[in-house]
Amino acid sequence: MTDQPRRVTRLYERVASDVRAALASGRYAIGDRLPSERDLALHYKVSRPTVREAIIALEVDGMVEVRTNSGVYVAALQPAGGVLAETDVGGFELLEARRLIESQVAGLAAEQIDAERIARLRTLVVEMENADLVTAEVADREFHLEIARATGNSALEMTVAMLWDTRSRSPQYKLLTEKVRAAGVAPRQSEHLRIVEALASGDASRAHNAMWEHLGRVIDALLEATEVEAIERARADVDAKRRRFRDKVAVASSG
Repeated sequence: MTDQPRRVTRLYERVASDVRAALASGRYAIGDRLPSERDLALHYKVSRPTVREAIIALEVDGMVEVRTNSGVYVAALQPAGGVLAETDVGGFELLEARRLIESQVAGLAAEQIDAERIARLRTLVVEMENADLVTAEVADREFHLEIARATGNSALEMTVAMLWDTRSRSPQYKLLTEKVRAAGVAPRQSEHLRIVEALASGDASRAHNAMWEHLGRVIDALLEATEVEAIERARADVDAKRRRFRDKVAVASSG
């Protein structure tokens, strides 16, 4: 009998699991504020995006609440509906995979794409600007799949489709998308048009770079939308101003 391969635990899952254990042990009470993103990153020796994915996982569990202009607070000591399924994928690691794969796909597509597909891509870019979020989302997915189809490689098309299907099924990515929309970030028509122009030129390197840069900017947008540390800095600034005001009042009163 052969042993089943062990599933590798992702970094953000380790952080989320440790925080869950801390909550269950009573280290924090409901309503307590968790350590800052920076402190958590230093404590676990991981990157800030990893901490953010852990916080998002805990949000999906219903165990923490991210409050605007305040920080991350304990909402429950146990997961509301059980811990996340092992098949869930963090939003940032999914985007990293898409960036690596879809940039290569775009480079290959540039060498084979025809005028009909270029016209189709231009139409999809226009549809992405639709105010209806569902229509825009469908157009965005179809845009990337159409590029994969242009390679003539069904395995690559299936791979890109799988990445997008994983994206649509992931509770974490759904929450991440909601945060991005709340921050007012929308698909950028100029970036998609730059990809189309690169594909139309037939230059594989240019198409690769256009897709790489586009998905890099998507990652940056997600980082900005989930910038817990920025919220904490704003809170610290407000507290500092309050202290200065109290000090001035105290000096004036003593005079």
